[in-house]
Order: sequence, then structure tokens, then C-alpha cells
Amino acid sequence: MASPSRHFKNRQDAGRQLAAELHYLHGAHPVILALPRGGVPVAFEIAQALQAELDLLFVRKLGAPGHEELGIGAVVDGDDPQMVLNEEVVRQLAPSPAYIEAEKQRQLAEIDRRRAEYMQDHPPISLAGRTVILVDDGIATGGTVRAALAGLRKTQLKQLVLAVPVAPTDTLMQLSPLCDGIVCLSQPDPFYAVGAHYDNFDQTSDEEVINLMKAAAPFGEKHFTPHH
Repeated sequence: MASPSRHFKNRQDAGRQLAAELHYLHGAHPVILALPRGGVPVAFEIAQALQAELDLLFVRKLGAPGHEELGIGAVVDGDDPQMVLNEEVVRQLAPSPAYIEAEKQRQLAEIDRRRAEYMQDHPPISLAGRTVILVDDGIATGGTVRAALAGLRKTQLKQLVLAVPVAPTDTLMQLSPLCDGIVCLSQPDPFYAVGAHYDNFDQTSDEEVINLMKAAAPFGEKHFTPHH
């Protein structure tokens, strides 16, 4: 499924190459979930190729009391937002349930703000019973993706597939129990950094995300109308 090392011109090129590998899911009417911002140009190409609905999945770290950079877990956005706690850190620091709840609400508010900025007033797509393809532009340590997959697993999905252009083999092995399948085009060794495997790895701007999400809106409508 993955060559030891493959190079990508840019995120669009990576998305098109991934889409070719994901075509087997076309008939499943998948929902493509992009991790913003870098995952969005990759996911857009996949959604276009599969004529699939595209949505964003926001993951926000829950900071420890007095040490915001230390994560006690994460909150994963969606139709039914999920909290994923790092049980080991929570045991060590023993933050109060009230603190955890307040921090969760603070990060959900930030997710709502970002979703409003990127998606205007589009609510998250309901994922229950759906095949979901989670997309990023690459994985290094996998912390965010791990939280995203763990959160998505709590939703009653039909199937959960992780799709990334490039990632280290050991990280993928750690993530594989959290999903039904992984499509990764390149597993270089040594890995270095995600950006090292792209000719152009400029930051994706907010404006680009907004424009791509607008352009993707009609993709899934031809094939799938969700039941309200």
C-alpha cells in the first residue's frame, strides 16, 4: 500500500494520488473529514474525485491546570462532540471534574468560533452509520490524529479509514487499532518531518480553507442526500 518513500509536489498533488488509492470507497458514499488547515487541500481533491461530502474535524487540546501546554486530553468536534482524556496524565494531576468540564467548554467555544469562520453557518455533517475518511497532509507523532480517531470511534460509524500522504511506520502501527483501515502512500525511513516530503509545503491560509469548503459544498449532493 505504501512505497518506502514518495515525494509530492504540493498538497493538491498528494490529494490526487491519495484519491486514486481510495477509489474503492466511492460506492460507500463516504464523508471526507479534513484536519484543518493543512489537511483541507488534500481532502478537497479526494472529495472531488469521490464526489463525496467534505467537512472539517477540529481537535483541541485540553490544557492542564496552570500548564496549558501540557495536554490532559482533547476534545473532538462534530455532530456529537467527544472528549478523549489521557488517563495517565489525569491520574497524575487529578484535575477536578469541574476544571475538566470548564476546559472542555472553553475549547468547544473555540471550535465553534473556528467552524463559524471556515464554514459560515453549516452545521457538522451527521456521521452516524456513515463511512468516514479522516485526512491530514501527513503525520509525524500522531497526537492530534490519535485524538481524532479515538473521538470518531465513539460515534456510531459504519467504517473509519485514515488517509494520509506520508507518515512514519511506527506511528501508523500505533494508530491502526483505532481505525478500520489506513491508506498511506509513503512511509520513509528515516522520516525527518512531513514537510521534507513535499516540494511546496507553504502554510495553508484561512482564506484557502474557506474557499475550498465553499467549492466542495456541491460534491456529495449528487450521490447522497442525508436523512433529516
